Amino acid sequence: MKGIDEIDRKILRALTEDGRISNLDLSARAGLSPSACLRRVTALERAGVISGYRAVLNPEAMGTGFIAYVTVGLGQHTKAAQQAFERAISRSPEVRECHNITGSVEYLLRIEAADLAAYKHFHTEVLGTLPQVAAITSYVVMGSPKDERS
Repeated sequence: MKGIDEIDRKILRALTEDGRISNLDLSARAGLSPSACLRRVTALERAGVISGYRAVLNPEAMGTGFIAYVTVGLGQHTKAAQQAFERAISRSPEVRECHNITGSVEYLLRIEAADLAAYKHFHTEVLGTLPQVAAITSYVVMGSPKDERS
């Protein structure tokens, strides 16, 4: 794909807002015929610009109204320690995102739990028992005035 132009940007914005928009509505928003719009969407998919479509879930409706961001520092700065930590975390359903970051700690996690008690259990019985973990700092989300994932 050569480059993303303004029409592609309109298509991408519309799909980001509503991944279930019909091609007819999408083409109207992009200012294209339906067939031209479908060709553009297909090209964006083939080029990997659009990597998939998914449902955005409401955490509270799912019973996971407690959200925290957690930084994790490892005791050893080795590839083996990182891989072991990542394997353990990948098995934890409370961990919705795991990012290897730069700075004074190695990881930033997004945790979703039912409530504070459920988070405490995860913190103590899961995260706190991992041998690679040397430091944990929790940041509890009190509100999200901007969240483009929803």
